[in-house]
Amino acid sequence: MVTREQVEIAQQQWADGLVQIGLLKKNRPACEAYANMFLDELYAFELGPVLFKPTKCTIEPFRPTKSRALSYFIAGDICECSEDKGFALEPWKKVQFKNVYLILEENRAIAMGHYYFTDYQDTEVRVEYTLGYKRVGERLKIDLHHSSLPYNPWATDK
Repeated sequence: MVTREQVEIAQQQWADGLVQIGLLKKNRPACEAYANMFLDELYAFELGPVLFKPTKCTIEPFRPTKSRALSYFIAGDICECSEDKGFALEPWKKVQFKNVYLILEENRAIAMGHYYFTDYQDTEVRVEYTLGYKRVGERLKIDLHHSSLPYNPWATDK
């Protein structure tokens, strides 16, 4: 059975990895290498498409391949989607998960809640997520990642 602790470890690895990508943004080769490792270790792209819907995407909201996820996180010369700016390059100094609901099964877990991204001006952004984890060997890997900003009925559509 997948445990809450295993999910929380996987989430902390994701948070730490996202922060590390941003810290490497001035060394592009190291940033690309680390971001590739981040995706290989934390996402299940080797098993097939990952249901990845990143936070800040409108034109191409779904990113089922590793190369499109990499484009979202670090953009640059490897950018596959014109709207990508490199979400992980903000940079963020801290990411904190707050699980609201968990479904734990034998070889899978689903987590839903809020994560909070803090930048170096101490501005915090609250984002909603649903993450699906699959046991791959001894670790949990993401095969579903839906992330969105909270609904704002007062926002104007452009």
